[in-house]
Formats: sequence, C-alpha cells, structure tokens
Amino acid sequence: MFSQIALKIYSAICEGLITSRSLFWKNFSTEEKINALDFDTEKYEQKLKTADFDIVCCFDENFPKIPESVPGKDRPFLFAYRGDLSLLNEIDNNIAVIGVKEPNEGIAKREKKIVSKIIESGFCVVSGLADGCDTIAHTECVKNSRKTVAFLPSTLYKIYPPRNLELSQKIVENGGLLVSEYVTEPKSRGDGISRFVERDRLQAMFSKAVVLIASFRYGEGDSGSRHAMHKAKIYGKQRFMMFDKQKDFGKAGFGLNQDLLKENVTILTEKSIKDLVLR
Repeated sequence: MFSQIALKIYSAICEGLITSRSLFWKNFSTEEKINALDFDTEKYEQKLKTADFDIVCCFDENFPKIPESVPGKDRPFLFAYRGDLSLLNEIDNNIAVIGVKEPNEGIAKREKKIVSKIIESGFCVVSGLADGCDTIAHTECVKNSRKTVAFLPSTLYKIYPPRNLELSQKIVENGGLLVSEYVTEPKSRGDGISRFVERDRLQAMFSKAVVLIASFRYGEGDSGSRHAMHKAKIYGKQRFMMFDKQKDFGKAGFGLNQDLLKENVTILTEKSIKDLVLR
C-alpha cells in the first residue's frame, strides 16, 4: 500500500506541478515542501487503489537505496512498480544486460549463452524490456525460472513495447520486478524519447555491472546502449561486453563495442563471468 507522501507526489505529477526530476529536487526535496502543496488528492487515491501497481517515493523507508556514486541530478524520487521491489536493494546480485533491438541470429545465440552463464552464477538480470537483446535477456530468465528486473520507459498503465505485455506479466509471476519513473504519458515526442535515455541510467544505477551484447556506434544505427554504458562508467560500475576480435572487428553492429576497447571495457569470457562472483 502506498504512503500518503507518495500519493501526494504522484498527485502533484498528475496535476502538472512536478514536471521533471530536476524540478523536484530543486523545489520539492523535503516532506514539508510536498505537504505544503494545497490540492485534493482524493481522485488520485481512488485511481491508485484500482491500479495494478504500487508506488514508492524517496521519503519512504522501503524506497531503494541509491548508490553514493550517483550524482544528485540522477537520483530518482518516485517509482511505480509491480513485483518484488526489494530486488533493487540487491545491487551486488544484479547484472544489467543491454544491446540492439534487432540482433541477428548469431548475436542472439551468443547472448543466450551469456545470459545462461550469468543466471547459473546466481545473478539477477536487469534490462529494459525493449525489443531484441532486452527481450532475449528477460525471456531466458523466465524460461529458467529466474527473477529478472525490467526498467520501463513507459508507464505501467501502458507497457512499452505492447508486444512485450505478456512477457512483462510473466516477469512478475516469476517473482521479478517491473519498475518505472513515469506515472503520466509523455506530453511530446521529445519527452517520450528522453524517457528511453533516462531509463538507461537506472539499469546501470541498480546493477553491479553492465554487460553490452552488441550495439552500433552513434550515428550508424540503434545505439541507445551507449547511454547505459556511459552512466555505468560515471557510477563506477564494472563494464563488460561481448566481442570477438577476430569475428566482430569492423562489423557495424559491434561499432560501440569496438570503440569501447579504447576504454578498456572487459571482453566477456566464461572466466570473466565467473570472476563477477568474486568481485
């Protein structure tokens, strides 16, 4: 059940009083400031009571602990969620797996082997429910009766992408978690696009390490994974990637992976997956 302070924040978002994370931390960063807002929350309370998800805010005791390495401007203040929220507090047991939306058959086959090794080692996989590599990661977890966490760029009222609605339900049924910062639909195309980028930081924030399967470099195709890899670097997270210097070098679909060689991102091997357990 949601707290009254979380309800007030949720209602303020719906009322258009809190329109961004930066505005929240600038003007509403204390319970006193939230409680000083004067409007009726009853209709929003009724809406939440009939919703199939819960909410939690930064003033609640059960709000996930944010790593100290995360700068203030990146810190979330409200989550809508369905499933086991406590998984976000088990950061040392979470591994984010990210990659392109349209992996070819070879990439998909290799990813499945990597995810299999990760979950066999006892880790919980974090991803973004997107098409392609995200879907493969979540599906492998569900197939093997393992918990997985999906951070969404959409509200829980309207799962995105719609084709993954059934998968999202299976994630929760299997003891996993669906979670989003958003409780209202985007007001513009730009707002909608920015939500995908913002979602990427959360995958890095709540994981011990981020594993890049495959991604184009910026400007050459689907390269959203670069945002999560960049935030992982800022947050001091371990960074790994799937890359075979003989097979993948020069291939467009591995452009980002190839560029990350210059940053000494660890190439994922069976040994390095095992090393994750010891780090």
